[in-house]
Amino acid sequence: MSKRLFDLTATLVGLSVLAIPLLVLAAIIKFYSPGPLFFRQVRAGRYGRPFQILKFRTMTPQPDAVRELTIGEDPRITSIGRILRKSKLDELPQLINVLRGDMSLVGPRPEVPEFVQKYSPADFRTVLSVRPGLTDFASIRFRNESELLAKQSDPVTYYENVIVPAKLRYSRFYVRRASVRLDLYIIISTIITIGRDFASR
Repeated sequence: MSKRLFDLTATLVGLSVLAIPLLVLAAIIKFYSPGPLFFRQVRAGRYGRPFQILKFRTMTPQPDAVRELTIGEDPRITSIGRILRKSKLDELPQLINVLRGDMSLVGPRPEVPEFVQKYSPADFRTVLSVRPGLTDFASIRFRNESELLAKQSDPVTYYENVIVPAKLRYSRFYVRRASVRLDLYIIISTIITIGRDFASR
């Protein structure tokens, strides 16, 4: 209950502060790239229940696209989309997911069902016992995941065999030690890391 209260309070404060910047950002996205404002994708939530994750759209609309991973300088990414991805501003609509109860501010990042189906029974029970989060230790560690995958000869296999197991280790660590204090530490670490990365580019 304390975690949910923290999520709701922090999210409502955040949306109040960011309301005008988010509206401006939405207008810029629509101006530079006609199409839907949001990107929606089915992810596995708590206990494996599917939900639609929200992001600001960063790619040209392609209804038939089925690729689950974004790899390197994907030609579908728009000019404004590149900035949104580097700054992680495309993730901000997930505050709506937090309000809905689909997600928490901090928790294991929600994975697509295709990869969740390959979790071991123990990982499924542990990692999906909590709401997925907007950020976690794995989000910080693999914040340049797209660039890392672009360097691999077989990105999907590398993701499944290297990145997913590493993310699961971070997720198990978090679930077993989850607390509001740890959430605050991860949120602050995320903001500092993103700010440092964006300033250096």
